[in-house]
Amino acid sequence: MAEPKIRKILTAVEEIRHEGGTPPAKPLKRGAVLAVIENPFAGAYHEDIQGFMKDLEPLGLDMARRLIEALGGDADAIEGYGKGAIVGQAGELEHGALWHVPGGYAMREALGNAKAIVPSTKKVGAAGTRLDVPVTHVNASYVRSHFDAMEVGLADAPRANEIVLALVMTTGGRIHARVGGLKAEDIKGEDGLR
Repeated sequence: MAEPKIRKILTAVEEIRHEGGTPPAKPLKRGAVLAVIENPFAGAYHEDIQGFMKDLEPLGLDMARRLIEALGGDADAIEGYGKGAIVGQAGELEHGALWHVPGGYAMREALGNAKAIVPSTKKVGAAGTRLDVPVTHVNASYVRSHFDAMEVGLADAPRANEIVLALVMTTGGRIHARVGGLKAEDIKGEDGLR
């Protein structure tokens, strides 16, 4: 295959100062980067699609680096991550699954030492479709304070022959997390779970 054809890239960062409780010393930042690409498989069933994952790797790494920069430039400050894809209506759900490897490994590489599996979601939808991208801690999936999500989407994407690829990162857990469970400071980092 060839290099993905990109129509647009969006980077967005939200700064959460409180949700009714006492504001923390440092606000939580939650960011997303979205790339709208042409779906080379739109309009027909293709048996062999795996090669496109390799083609998406440079884009995934570029997106991960952009997002780290947008969140302040310090990879060590990133505590949560997730990924997702919205496939236009001339495509199929499996085309969104092509993002699992290049999106996940790109973030883990850009962050240096992330151990947890990158949570993911995907769907088929029309332009304007929104997607809740799940987020967990970068080193231990069981850290309850970091179970989160960020809603992403674009008003004009995906068109029928496009895919919206999304990466999400956060600088911490939920702003007033208080439901117990494994704490970030208690991570052993041995298996990506605890």
